[in-house]
Amino acid sequence: MLKRTPLFEAHRRLGARLVEFGGWEMPIQYTGILDEHKTVRQAAGVFDISHMGEAFVRGSAAEDFLNTVLTNDLRKLGVGQGQYTLLCNRAGGVIDDLFAYRTGPLDFLLIINASRVDVDLAWLTARLLEYPGRDEVQMTDATDRLSAVAVQGPKVVEFIDAVFPGSFAMEDSLATRPSELKRNRISVFSFAGTPVWFARTGYTGEDGFEIVAPNAVVNEVWERLLSVGTPYGLKPCGLGARDTLRTEMCFPLYGHELSEETTPVEAGLEVFVGWDKADFCGRQTLVAQRAEGTKRRLIAFRVAAGAPPLREHYRVLADGGDGTPLGETTSGTMSPSLGVGIGMAYVPVEFAEPGRPLMIEVRGRRYPAEVVKKPLYRRPVGTVPPKPV
Repeated sequence: MLKRTPLFEAHRRLGARLVEFGGWEMPIQYTGILDEHKTVRQAAGVFDISHMGEAFVRGSAAEDFLNTVLTNDLRKLGVGQGQYTLLCNRAGGVIDDLFAYRTGPLDFLLIINASRVDVDLAWLTARLLEYPGRDEVQMTDATDRLSAVAVQGPKVVEFIDAVFPGSFAMEDSLATRPSELKRNRISVFSFAGTPVWFARTGYTGEDGFEIVAPNAVVNEVWERLLSVGTPYGLKPCGLGARDTLRTEMCFPLYGHELSEETTPVEAGLEVFVGWDKADFCGRQTLVAQRAEGTKRRLIAFRVAAGAPPLREHYRVLADGGDGTPLGETTSGTMSPSLGVGIGMAYVPVEFAEPGRPLMIEVRGRRYPAEVVKKPLYRRPVGTVPPKPV
């Protein structure tokens, strides 16, 4: 039986089309993927991301332990700061990509992909049992008691403070209200007397926030967002638009661009590896790949006008000659922002440079494509993204 988030009935009332996703019954769309995509790019959209997992890691050795299993370097984080990171196996393959926040001097919050919660926690538990300082680390799976929503788009900052008036409750907060949070920062707000986590992060390429709340109050959070945000153009959005938005930004999706057979170096995610750390799972392989190079690389491409919508597992071929097979698409869509087919794929490194012509095979027909620099979508001139960490 499929799992349902606490917002399931709210989705049904709003007329969402519900589908299976990673074992959950989730909204794929409300008014339509194209409309919802453009709403997020131009105004604001709110997504139910309660299927994601949450784990707290605490203790005097928590930072050191996490630095032995995650690729990024948690020593760089001050209280209230977060970073994108990867969980790798000993061969350097990606078990998952996740977000890690330092919520206190000795406290961390991990946000985990929905389909990988059990796998991630099993791996972390096994590594903790091997860790010499395990008695100084406490790990708690909070997935069943926490939900989350993401509110994304250029107009979110105009109404978010009215949705949650008041000040943050976290003593070490780097802001007094949501709009003052910088990119990749997190703080706690008291909502109806209940602690709610606010992070200025997202998976769309737009400004916005991800809000982690106890199950008991997430419906009230959702309703308040819609009540205050609707005059600014806010609409509920489904996983369909979330996928087209992240594909335009070339954000990887586990099971597509990332797997235990791919490494962060092959995926072009070297910037999220703490190369100065003494050791972590997969380090030996990643250091070797960084020094010697890899045989394949994740690329972004766009298809010439007139090509049909793309999906994953379409063949990628060399342009010209006999059309040598190079790989297959990992993600693909018709870009609502660009009006052409776009996607990502792993190809041999000699075919990975921007400007390289390719062919994409769709149902037996071949369409010309070109490798392009990531991201595929860039904000229009004159718009200002949130300040980075």
